[in-house]
Amino acid sequence: MLVVLDVDTAADAADGARPADVVDEVRAAEPVTDVAALVEAADAQALAAVAPGAVAPGDVAPGDVESSAPGPATAPEVTAERRRPRRLRVPRRRAACYLAAALVGATGLGASTAGGGIAQAGGPRPVSHSVSVAEELGIAGTDPSADARAATIRSDAAVMLGEVTASRTAREAEQAAAAEAQAEADRVAAEAAAAAAAEAARPRTVLPVAGARLTSGFGARWGSVHAGIDLAAPMLTPEYAAADGVVLEAGPASGYGNVVYVQHENGDVTVYGHMEEILVQPGQVVRAGDTIALLGNRGQSTGPHLHFEVHVGGIGGEKIDPVPWLRDRGVAI
Repeated sequence: MLVVLDVDTAADAADGARPADVVDEVRAAEPVTDVAALVEAADAQALAAVAPGAVAPGDVAPGDVESSAPGPATAPEVTAERRRPRRLRVPRRRAACYLAAALVGATGLGASTAGGGIAQAGGPRPVSHSVSVAEELGIAGTDPSADARAATIRSDAAVMLGEVTASRTAREAEQAAAAEAQAEADRVAAEAAAAAAAEAARPRTVLPVAGARLTSGFGARWGSVHAGIDLAAPMLTPEYAAADGVVLEAGPASGYGNVVYVQHENGDVTVYGHMEEILVQPGQVVRAGDTIALLGNRGQSTGPHLHFEVHVGGIGGEKIDPVPWLRDRGVAI
């Protein structure tokens, strides 16, 4: 049901209408039931508003037009009164008619537009529905549930824990390897230091037989020259290299039974004879104090002893008394 509100126009204000009267009139407005008559009245008022000189049917007063009969071809004389447009007095309640007509027209226009849109479609009425972007991308339904998210979190945590454990294990392995390498370096350094200390403390010249007794010296003996000294000791007593050097010869020899020749860094050669067993071989490097043989009684010997000689400058060099040679190197007999 449409209710038409009677809105005061400018003419109402000229007649002295007050705001209270307007409110009362609005409250007293009656419902409009004859819509066709309301539309016709609205059309007439719209026509009058567009063409100021036009009048609505029933609003022409006598005397406004001299004659309605057709006149000659020339334009009829028009009085000044006719040239001046007649001001139409808009009846009261016409504003309400405008409002009602506008509402009715808008309603009809909306229905007509909707119907035209459906008619122009020429097909079945489209069905409106919402479309998910995830469905369009083909990833619909991938929103994990709370359990799935929790499982994902646990899985990620397990992976991270494994990475942390592996990193810690790697660090511990590196630290252990570094510690082991450091320990090995310390051990090698300690051994080197000990070897250096031992080398520094090692004597450069030693008595060929420890605790031996000198039984025969260098010089003439029994009508010949004894070119060395004899050092008596029990059988198989170790015999040592008197100084650092290289073994030149080692083996049986006439008169000596078995013999060993060792050349030292200054070129001198020391000779060891009558040993029971030889423990070195030619080309072997020996140091002072290394065991080279076991004392014996082989060759021209009257008892277990070591025959020891010194040849200056080589095997064929001058044979000298070994006692001064040993004394010069810190060894006393």
